[in-house]
Amino acid sequence: MTDVTPTKTLDVCGKICPYPDMNTMTTLKKMGKGEILEVLLDYPLSVERMPRNLKKQGHKLLSSEQLDGPNYRMLIEAHGLK
Repeated sequence: MTDVTPTKTLDVCGKICPYPDMNTMTTLKKMGKGEILEVLLDYPLSVERMPRNLKKQGHKLLSSEQLDGPNYRMLIEAHGLK
């Protein structure tokens, strides 16, 4: 677990493709450089795809951890499009 305080939390649990990915990227676009987004998700394909998509967009995945069952928590540092 990473000891970072998120700037914002996005809960996309219960949402399926393409919403977890789209909502995460839309939120990151509105954040400033260095701000931290905490994403709570439970959609397996997004857990798999998100790191690759973040890298393509220039954001940094700080951590990805499985909480319980299918639930994950990701901490992402925005690269700052705002």
